[in-house]
Amino acid sequence: MPDDDRVEGSMKQTGGEIKEGAGKILGDEKMKRDGQADQAEGKIQNAWGSAKDKAREVTGSDE
Repeated sequence: MPDDDRVEGSMKQTGGEIKEGAGKILGDEKMKRDGQADQAEGKIQNAWGSAKDKAREVTGSDE
């Protein structure tokens, strides 16, 4: 099972993509930038979760 950070990060990325798209459609630059920021934050969180998954895989730990 993937780490919670991977799941949450992916959700945050997707939400950011939606927010950025809505900002583009509505001509709302702040919403667009907020969406881009959410995507970046989600990518970082997802990468952190991937690193934790890999560490668990290497060590054989479930924590």
